Amino acid sequence: KCGLNMEDIIAITMPGFGTSKTTKDNANILMDMFGVTKKTIPINKATEVHLRDIGHSMEEKNVVFENAQARERTQILLDYANKVSGIVLGTGDLSEAALGFCAFGGDHMYNYGVNASLPKTLMKEIIKYVGIHSENNDLIKILYDIIDTPISPELLPTDEGGKIAQKTESIVGPYELHDFFIYNMLYYNFSAAKTYFLAKKAFEKEYTKNDIKKYLKIFIERFFASQFKRQSAPENPKLTNVSLSQRGGFDLSTQMNKKIWLEELEKEV
Repeated sequence: KCGLNMEDIIAITMPGFGTSKTTKDNANILMDMFGVTKKTIPINKATEVHLRDIGHSMEEKNVVFENAQARERTQILLDYANKVSGIVLGTGDLSEAALGFCAFGGDHMYNYGVNASLPKTLMKEIIKYVGIHSENNDLIKILYDIIDTPISPELLPTDEGGKIAQKTESIVGPYELHDFFIYNMLYYNFSAAKTYFLAKKAFEKEYTKNDIKKYLKIFIERFFASQFKRQSAPENPKLTNVSLSQRGGFDLSTQMNKKIWLEELEKEV
């Protein structure tokens, strides 16, 4: 729309300790297909130096180990953007913002968050839509492979076969449930009890009521605990009915207590 060339988009892959061959290959193939400018800047050595400087063992694969990689990547992106007078496009989506599944000062930070009001389930449907309407069989193959790839930040080492070991939905629960919670609690302003009731009806064939309650509790816990990240997140467009940006009209104090929601949910069966 600006009359710029695809080469003006600079796509930087930053392989780290948990980068799988599948995701790296798919990223490179997509970049070649679209003709963007490709750069690869590995983060292993820089992260090792940083962890050594702060006295953290490489053997301790905890949140320090993970977030150091996320913040190293953000530093690279922001500094390279300065170098070429560009802007960093944030990759984080609505589901991640709601659950706080982003590293503060890492992928939480960018110049403009293009995906910030798109939930994970919608992202998959958009990718699928592009594949359905494409005539490029190679592109279709890659897009469907991306859809089938487990969602992961890839910050922990891969398994012995080089495949993704860290799977997000094993940590926070199914995104289809969390996106359902987002839509009903944040768009319709339904209570925890009503959201739970609706989820039991909508997902009665997929999940037990105990599982739904467990994941709703996780959602409430993480949602309130992560408001401080959303309060300090950069600008983003409002593309759907739900936006968690204070600039999009979402106003919530970081001091809000989750106790009322959790207590109400505990009474439900």
